[in-house]
Amino acid sequence: MRGKARRPREGRRDIKPVAPRGALPFSGAARRAGVLEKRGYMSASDPDINVNKILDADYKIVLRDLRQEYQVRAKDGEGKEAFVAIESFSLDVRAGEFVSIVGPSGCGKSTLLDILAGLAKASSGSVRIDGKEVSGPALDRGIVMQGYALFPWRTVRKNVEFGLEMKGIGAAERKEISTRYIDLVSLVGFEDRYPHELSGGMKQRVAIARALAYDPEVLLMDEPFAAVDAQTREVLQDELMRIWEKTGKTIIFVTHSIDEAILLADRVVVMSPNPGRVRAIVGIELPRPRTNQEMRSNADFAAVRQIVWENLQEGEGAGAPEEEPYAGLRLKPGFSGNLAVADSRLAASS
Repeated sequence: MRGKARRPREGRRDIKPVAPRGALPFSGAARRAGVLEKRGYMSASDPDINVNKILDADYKIVLRDLRQEYQVRAKDGEGKEAFVAIESFSLDVRAGEFVSIVGPSGCGKSTLLDILAGLAKASSGSVRIDGKEVSGPALDRGIVMQGYALFPWRTVRKNVEFGLEMKGIGAAERKEISTRYIDLVSLVGFEDRYPHELSGGMKQRVAIARALAYDPEVLLMDEPFAAVDAQTREVLQDELMRIWEKTGKTIIFVTHSIDEAILLADRVVVMSPNPGRVRAIVGIELPRPRTNQEMRSNADFAAVRQIVWENLQEGEGAGAPEEEPYAGLRLKPGFSGNLAVADSRLAASS
């Protein structure tokens, strides 16, 4: 039955992840090198060529084997002990892709965004954007947080212009740019209002406009709509999809809502409980543009939701798998007839 996902029979271990058309082989440096050689990139026998580096060049964001460990007070109250928030986390994100991340509370989702933003340094592993190692905060990344984080003494316009000021852009150009983004988030007429004069949804629109105005390469969003009511949340979700389609930004979006993750994303990354790892990557091939109203009655949406939900439930009960052989696979969105999942226990029927 085309387009319907099914769970494998208990104990079945012969199911393999679905490889997207034109993708490179999943494993084996020699095999990957052979594919590159056919494409004219390199000689497979050249010892000076780093195959992984060439493959990574196809992606905007490359996370490799991230581990984040903290020293916390020991359970017995005596001394310190290690707490591992993230372990063996690898992921590739294409330019212009919208990736949602879901997982149980405390699995390291926000920690992952902090590392991407350069606000925290991973204990080990690497983070590269456009091939450059992330070593700290920079203007190539915009951040939208759950709590708005607006400057209360600045008007809407002045909040939106903050990043532009940091870039040294002149007043006239700042006004032109801020006007454009205030219009983009539908806040024309509120330019001179202060944050305390705005609703929660309007504050979040200001935060999004501020993050976009200085033209970052990547937008990092940490549960940005969690603090608003359900109706406003749906409006903001629709607005974000419209803005993303218009600007083409690369977005990493953390949420606890399965529906929100699927609605917005090209791919949904499901994280396991502590320590946070990639449990599954589910490609979404629902038609765009999407709206909340259309997705509610979409059968494919419901099927994908069930897949994500089941992965989250397995994560809550069973803990992380002993090994993560498919973490960081390069998977295209692909649901209708071919569900792309980075988990050997799941497959699609066609």
